[in-house]
Amino acid sequence: MILHADLDSFYASVEQRDDPALRGRPVLVGGGVVLAASYEAKAHGVRTPMSLGRARALCPWAVVVPPRMSAYSAASRAVFEVFRDTTPIVEPISIDEAFLDVDGLRRIRGTAEEIARQLRADVRARTGLPITVGVARTKFLAKVASGVGKPDGLLVVPPGGELAFLHPLPVEKLWGVGPVTAARLRERQIHTVGHVARIGEAALVAMLGGGAGRHLHALAHNRDPRRVETGRRRGSIGAQSALSRSLAFTEIEATLGALVDRVTHRMRRAHRAGRTITLRLRFGDFTRATRSRSLLKATMGTGEILRVAGELLHEAAPLIAERGLTLVGVAVSNLDSEGAVQLELPFEAPRDDGLDAAVDRVRDRFGSAALQRAAMVGREPHPSVPLLSD
Repeated sequence: MILHADLDSFYASVEQRDDPALRGRPVLVGGGVVLAASYEAKAHGVRTPMSLGRARALCPWAVVVPPRMSAYSAASRAVFEVFRDTTPIVEPISIDEAFLDVDGLRRIRGTAEEIARQLRADVRARTGLPITVGVARTKFLAKVASGVGKPDGLLVVPPGGELAFLHPLPVEKLWGVGPVTAARLRERQIHTVGHVARIGEAALVAMLGGGAGRHLHALAHNRDPRRVETGRRRGSIGAQSALSRSLAFTEIEATLGALVDRVTHRMRRAHRAGRTITLRLRFGDFTRATRSRSLLKATMGTGEILRVAGELLHEAAPLIAERGLTLVGVAVSNLDSEGAVQLELPFEAPRDDGLDAAVDRVRDRFGSAALQRAAMVGREPHPSVPLLSD
């Protein structure tokens, strides 16, 4: 049996825990964009990501608090200590959720449901935070169960009752079904997971393509052979920042430069080089787009990654001018495991490597704000979102 443990409205819950005056009140964490909303605010239709102006229109009496990323990082570490005290087989998904394999603990800890109840009690007692746990025989269904069980709940899908639980749910509960795929399915009167299950795999492949069709057909029958894995390294390293729609293009470029600085610093600390640079954009109408480019050889150099990311941003400039931009992000993937970089003749270290190393040493000793790009002088960068270890 597998547990999916997911903290409820994580940032907002930390704020309510630390400030008793906020408990029971609608809380919004963020600045121009809502990063997190308490369930009291969600009851009025507030969602993330949503502009703060729109959120205030939906819930005028909401309390807005600025994000405190260091507090969220500390809370995450405390919660993961509880996870690892429960079972050694923990697979982190993000700073506020993880899969836990408890299949081998029956003799010493009891049933999966009993372990899940104790886990929820331990998290509440040791961290003061609410958490929802889903229990099932597959990772997919455990995650679905935790979503259905929110907030602050426990939902167990008993063996043999998986399809009875899964099939009445809307198609959006299937991993990989976003707004576009859901709309295509609903156009064909496919509204629930059960409808998907009753369609043959060949029909789904013809409708959605080979990979997506086979994937959804398997999930609709609760076929998910993945096990809980520990010690897996991150497949990509990235960072993103919410933006005001009124930002000039030069300001967007400056923000992108600061994000690349964050990403490449993390890459060098983790001794990982990458080949594929991906630019992520969210426009004023909240549609999204990505642009990617792969290099011939892996790098962890700030200059090279910034050059490619800047080119991708300029290629998207017409769309940005037309729709406005509310978020920009950059990620590097196709990472190697040991930071190996292919040398080129002549065998001399590039000068940028020395510059990157010097900047890293200064920031490691005096803080990330000790050195910054000239384009960011006078601008307040958005705080870094807490992340799992690279």
